[in-house]
Amino acid sequence: MIETQDITGLVLAGGRGSRMGGVDKGLQNFRGLPLALHTLMRLQMQVGATMVNANRNLAAYEAFGAPVWPDVIADYAGPLAGFLTGLERCETPWLLTVPCDTPLFPLDLAARLAAAADQAGADIAMAAAPEDDGAGGTAVRPQPVFCLLRVDLLESLVAFTQAGGRKIDAWTAQHQQVVVPFDQPGDDPLAFFNANTLAELHRLEGAGTP
Repeated sequence: MIETQDITGLVLAGGRGSRMGGVDKGLQNFRGLPLALHTLMRLQMQVGATMVNANRNLAAYEAFGAPVWPDVIADYAGPLAGFLTGLERCETPWLLTVPCDTPLFPLDLAARLAAAADQAGADIAMAAAPEDDGAGGTAVRPQPVFCLLRVDLLESLVAFTQAGGRKIDAWTAQHQQVVVPFDQPGDDPLAFFNANTLAELHRLEGAGTP
């Protein structure tokens, strides 16, 4: 069984924020708090330790009280760079990644991913959630930035990124993984809605669960 104390949570706040006009997304206000702090506090309830991956305004992130680490790969290389940074700094057997722009993610995210990874004997557990399928319906799709990773995968990810790999699913497909759907009765349909623009962030503020 994977215990809470075996998991370190990582808030991914290292992006360019290009669709928000280049602002530092994690520092935008959400319900009275910086978005990344809201995310961090939600994560702290579920794991043994936490840290933040950020590439600018480091002092502002450090004020949240968790260790802050910039990407170990230069030039905003995407979420996998954050994964790599987290795996290098993680001192527990497992790392759970969450993006800073999805502040309503489930409060049982860590528990459900850990249970699935344990049951399947998997190295990776990835969340999946309902999304608009573009045809008026919904489809349950993987959410690869919500990943529970065995820390032993560091060497594999170093090799993948050094070879130029940048896509999360292309890397995770190399390992035994389990996809965990969050589409059960009682699951918040907005739990995995990510705010890419300030307008989306403001809409999200008035919706969903606290």
